[in-house]
Amino acid sequence: MLYKPQTSSSIGWRTPAVILVCGCLISTFGFGPRSALGLFLTPMSSAHGWGRDVFALALAIQMLLWGACQPFAGAVADRFGAMRVLSGGAILYAIGLVLMAYSQTPAMLQFTAGVVLGFGIAGSSFTVVLGAFGKLLPERWRSFAFGAGTAAGSFGQFLFSPIAVGLIDGFGWQHALLIFAAIVLVIIPLTLALTVPSGQGDSGSAAHQSIKHALTEALSHRSYLLLVLGYFTCGFQLFFITVHLPAYLVDRGLPAEIGAWTIGVIGLFNVVGSLSSGWLSDRMPKRYLLALIYSMRSLAVFAFISLPTTPASSVIFGAVIGLLWLSSVPPTNGLVAVMFGTRWLTMLAGLAFFSHQVGGFMGVWLGGLVYERTGSYDLIWWLSILFGLLSAVINMPIEEKPVARAAPQPT
Repeated sequence: MLYKPQTSSSIGWRTPAVILVCGCLISTFGFGPRSALGLFLTPMSSAHGWGRDVFALALAIQMLLWGACQPFAGAVADRFGAMRVLSGGAILYAIGLVLMAYSQTPAMLQFTAGVVLGFGIAGSSFTVVLGAFGKLLPERWRSFAFGAGTAAGSFGQFLFSPIAVGLIDGFGWQHALLIFAAIVLVIIPLTLALTVPSGQGDSGSAAHQSIKHALTEALSHRSYLLLVLGYFTCGFQLFFITVHLPAYLVDRGLPAEIGAWTIGVIGLFNVVGSLSSGWLSDRMPKRYLLALIYSMRSLAVFAFISLPTTPASSVIFGAVIGLLWLSSVPPTNGLVAVMFGTRWLTMLAGLAFFSHQVGGFMGVWLGGLVYERTGSYDLIWWLSILFGLLSAVINMPIEEKPVARAAPQPT
């Protein structure tokens, strides 16, 4: 039997609109608490007498394991459906937040905020949601859905940053983490709308393609490797800013609320950026769109560190960088779907995301390490600019066409 993407007539109450809304809510509740963890750096470090490198290393481990587990979570979702993966991930995510609240040593923090949360976020991430969108929604919805799912995660960032500050001020950082854990569990009932039958994906030559052949095909494809390599920069820039920008602004003499609002503004403006990126992905070459995003990020960072740091400049930087924040996700996932189809989309997008998370690990960890050694984040800001320009160049030669397949591969 050859599988075809479901239509609204075959999924009952799970119409495309219902699938899109529930998937976007999962992205919001999954990405929001994670993106606000940087706001816990200062209170947790002060409470335990830790340097910033301790908290930074824990979140860097989280980045790395999130990325390393993402291809496996994607493969399981492609094979057995997204609902199981998202539900299991949400449970681990909540457990990690609870244990993080009671971590008393650096090793315990690295296990809870690093290992447990890394596994949990991999299973409940928007990457799994976007893979389900690619399988369940009609092709004409795909680029918009990729943008909407990414934008929903960004809205979570906007929503949860001020919530985190309010909860920390009102109840303390420990209780704030416990409340976040309860919110994450809302993901579980929402996954019912994203039930994907086993093996759901392309018809044609990819329908019975094995995992081994899919991986071999992708890893021998020059354009896919260029895409993966360029994605490293996205993670480096995003997670360095998410974790360290609030502390950077405090160092510059600004109140902690400015850092929270800047992170929130990034999330708000990326709603526009991600939706626009999804729309543009259908109207211009995706490789050019990625090159533009990476180069514009570098220009925004250069302007930010070159000008005086004020509340206004911080919020403006948040707005500009927000337009470019996760806008790389729709064209990246779109390129994977163009090259290889949707049969193993979640796994192959997850493999690309591993490069993103390696970049995130380096950005978060080096940010804390360099600060403790030099008392400044300047070196990391300049690396961010350099990597952005290099990624813009790397994405230009990508070929946007389906991979040539001689014949269907046996499962």
